[in-house]
Formats: sequence, C-alpha cells, structure tokens
Amino acid sequence: MVGERVVAAIDQGTTSTRCLLFNRAGRMLAVAQREHRQHYPAPGRAEHDAAEIWRNVTRIVPAALRSAGLEPSSLVGLGIANQRETTVIWNRHTGTPLARAITWQDTRTDGIVARLVDAGVAETVTALCGLPPATYFAGPRLRWLLDHVPGARAGAEAGDVLFGTMESWLIWWLTGGPDGGRHVTDVTNASRTMLMDIRTLEWSDVLLDVLDVPRSMLPEIRPNAEVYGTCTAVLPGVPVAGALGDQQAALVGQACFASGEVKCTYGTGAFLLMNTGHRLAESTHGLIPTVGYLFGEKPVYALEGAIAMTGSLVQWFRDSLGMIGTAAQIETLASTVPDNGGCYIVPAFSGLYSPRWHPDARGVMVGLTSFINRGHLARAVLEATGWQTREVVDAMNADSGVPVTRLKVDGGMTANHLLMQFVADVLDVPVERPLGSEAVSLGAAYAAGLAVGYWSDVEVLRSNWHRAAAWEPAMDAALRRREHDNWGRAVNRSYGWVQKPDDS
Repeated sequence: MVGERVVAAIDQGTTSTRCLLFNRAGRMLAVAQREHRQHYPAPGRAEHDAAEIWRNVTRIVPAALRSAGLEPSSLVGLGIANQRETTVIWNRHTGTPLARAITWQDTRTDGIVARLVDAGVAETVTALCGLPPATYFAGPRLRWLLDHVPGARAGAEAGDVLFGTMESWLIWWLTGGPDGGRHVTDVTNASRTMLMDIRTLEWSDVLLDVLDVPRSMLPEIRPNAEVYGTCTAVLPGVPVAGALGDQQAALVGQACFASGEVKCTYGTGAFLLMNTGHRLAESTHGLIPTVGYLFGEKPVYALEGAIAMTGSLVQWFRDSLGMIGTAAQIETLASTVPDNGGCYIVPAFSGLYSPRWHPDARGVMVGLTSFINRGHLARAVLEATGWQTREVVDAMNADSGVPVTRLKVDGGMTANHLLMQFVADVLDVPVERPLGSEAVSLGAAYAAGLAVGYWSDVEVLRSNWHRAAAWEPAMDAALRRREHDNWGRAVNRSYGWVQKPDDS
C-alpha cells in the first residue's frame, strides 16, 4: 500500500469509537476500535466520559494506520461520524468536561419536555426545528446540564463553557483544543438539538429562548463536506474535512442520493432514513423530518424513523439475562424453534420512539406460558426489531406517498440472516446489504473526500455501491397480518408505566 492515498473516518458510536481507512473504491483497508465505559447512575440515566472517548481517539487512529502500513502523510482528509444527540459541555480554557456526557438514550429530561408541552410551545418548537419536544434530542439535555451542573450557566454566559455533540468535541480537540481549536458543528448534528431552524439552518433565537440556552456556548453550524481545520493532534497537518451524524452518514454511505431511497442502519438502535430531496417533508405519522446532508448550496432533507433498542436488546439478552455468551449466538438459539411460541418482547426500556413517541412506556414481555423456552425468547428479541422496522416503514409510506419498494441495510445486526429474512418477511419487500456493511464510516469518509476533491461528485460514490446479499419476502400474508396484530396488542400493553415526570 506504499504511496496509496486514502481517507480516514472516525466513527464515534454509542458503545465504541473506531477509526477506518478507505480507498478510492470505497473499500475498507483497516480498522481499529476501542470500547468506552457505559455509565448508568440511576434508572433512565445513561452517560459517557467524553475525556475517555477523546483518549480512545488518540490511540485508535495511529493503530489503524499501523494496521494498513501507512503514514499520516498518506491521508488526504479525515471525516467524523458520531452518535448524534449525546451532549457534552466543557471548559474552553482547559478542555475539561464539566460533567459526563448525557447520551441519546437518557430520559432524565422528561420533566423539562413535559413543561414545554404544558406551556403550549410544542407546536412552535416543531414548526421551527421539525422535531417534537422529546427526551431524545440534545437541547433538553443541555438545559438540564445548565440547570444542574455547578458553574455551568454562569460559565456559559461568560463565554467560558462550550456545548457540543460528539463531533464538535472531537473536532475541537483535533484542531487545537484550548489552543485555538475550531468550535463547529455540522448541519445534520445541529438539526438534532431542537435549537436549529430547519429551514434557515441557523440557531433559532426563539428556540434558544424556549430552552433558555445562551447563544455564546453554541458551535458554528457548517456544511457536511468542508475543511473545518487542520489537525494539530493525532494527525498533524491532515485536514478535518467532513462530519455527519451517524445516521445521515449511513444515508450517504449507502449512496441514497435520489429522492425516495431508503436505508436502515441496525446498531445499538435502528434508524430508517428516506431521502426526500430538497423538499422538507412534514410528518403526520410520528416520523422526524431532518437534514440528510448539505454538500452544495441547498440541503437534502430526509424523513427519519428512530428505534431506540435493537442491538442493545440483544446485548441486554446476553449481559443482563445471561441467555447467550456472544451476540452472534442469538441466531443459533432462535433457530432452535420454528416461531416465537406466542411470546412478544416490546423493548420500551427508554420509552417508545418513532412512530409512537410514548416516553411513558416501558418494556414488557407478554404471552408467556409454560411452553416458552430460551429459543422462543431469543426469537422474540429478534422479531421485536423486525416489527419496529415495519411500524416505521408503514409511517414512511403514509407520510411520503412513495411506497418503500426495497430497503438497503447496514450495521452489525445485518450479519444475522434470520433477522434480515424476518425483516423482509414483515415488510413484504426485498432487503439488500451492500458489500461491506460499514456505511456509517464510509459516509463520513465520503464527506471528507468530497471536500478535498478525492472524489469528484456523488455519482462517483454511487458507482462504488455493490450488493453483497439480498433477502426476498417469503411469509404467508395471513400469518403476517396475524402476527402484526399480535405485536400491536403487545405494544399497547407497554403504555403508561411511567406516570410522573421527574427532572431532578
């Protein structure tokens, strides 16, 4: 590989951070990964140590280069994809976080959200940013930190405390940190804060006032493919040239550049995005209008369905229940039975996201009888992902008026053939996986490569997409209808468990 010019991508995810290297054909040449600790200080709370994540970045980037036998001089640029709504505040002068980052799975802001709804501002919020007030988004988390972390609000108003999602945090450190680091965010991450006007792509004074957030602590909003600055740490001299929220990165990595194209990334959660072109498609069926990407003058929008628990449900089945030793074993265990035996698991551990949006819901397991064994439970875990996907696709069909005719999939769970077949069965459309399932990282690399001219345009990126596997629907229509009805009845039983919001 001596002399080969490549693009690096940092994929800062919920459970780990990875560095991947890609060549001009979009082929992955090397990967290095480090997990970070998950902190659960109380029910409904989920946190990360942002400083630990930055330390991991300083280790994995050199490790990926060593693995490929390359030097930093081989890199034309660096792109970043990140877990989008995870929120961190830090001291501008020292780089020290004022508290652990609050992750996108955390629900402690339910009281803040409930007060916004009670105050009658929900429609105003949604009209401006496209998002319903929900614990899912970064803005309420920032408000919670300002209210509860000693010195946070005073420091923010004095210009000493900065806010960012994880790409902002990493870009700031990569480009100098306390010594002149660039404080920026990209438009896709900004669109997940409840603070950005989704039409003007600028911070909204009205939304800042609603959430009582000082403008002085906010990063500058920039396009997705642009040289934000030059690395002074980790990769000195290499331009930081692209950033996308992880799900928008997957939309790009899957080459969904035409209106109506749909992808689903199956990771900790699952996220379906449909490209709606330059049209901002409003949703009346529980989906989220969001910015897909901004590579030129005009943004490309998307409709998104967010499912909180898919891969993390398998992780819970493995770690908390001890039913399997590795995540991959769930497919083997589920294959020991022909069906779920009448058992359904609704993983509303943090409430229900798209399309139902019930923060009061909690997880339930229904249909238990003496007949149910570990195999049935394993199948119910996998089927929960399939049925949640179906609900989002149904909403997408209703909102867009353009029926989904095929689903491009990526992420770790796509290695589970039983699950992918079930998804095809319940959707009644073909499911396709590309060669290489690293769509999130590839999308970040594409953004950086476009910014520095490594790739000329999106059509070149489209030509890199090759199908590696496909699943065709094979379920009897009557069975599909019956099981769909059973799933709906199970979900209804998860409602109303949390009755009193508490933001203390």
